Amino acid sequence: MTDLETPRLFLRLMSASDALQVMAGKPGNGARWALGYPSPGEMAAAERFLDTCATTGDPSPFGSYEIRRRDNGEVIGGLGFHGAPDENRHVTIGYGLVPSAQGMGYASEALRALLLFARDQGVSSVHGDTDLDNLASQHVMTAVGMHLVKEDALLKYYRIDWEQQAEE
Repeated sequence: MTDLETPRLFLRLMSASDALQVMAGKPGNGARWALGYPSPGEMAAAERFLDTCATTGDPSPFGSYEIRRRDNGEVIGGLGFHGAPDENRHVTIGYGLVPSAQGMGYASEALRALLLFARDQGVSSVHGDTDLDNLASQHVMTAVGMHLVKEDALLKYYRIDWEQQAEE
């Protein structure tokens, strides 16, 4: 398994059994979930991960990660990839935190680590999107170096391209 660490967080790659627990809303033995975890978004990510495992195999290390606080081990959210890189080496990411952990820089810290990991794995572009009114998520993606590339009636779309940056 590929787990990632930041100064305040431990990003633990989820297994299929972890995803089943998230979908059921029941923590496994010894797991400490913050109030509000898993969110509907986390449950949807777990379902997407399990569907990917069933159709194309385990995408690890391009799967879903629990976001745990290093100081107490509590799971405060999740982030991850929507699947393995495509033929152009592009991936899509998503993330979310429980309300009590929002506004403390955890999302930026976790996403920054995930982006560095993706780049180190040869990914050339990472995509993400957010609701038009989700200013906090827009700030997170901008703070980690992602750029707004498109907007429609529902979403704002962000991405970061490392090959382009190397050419500039």
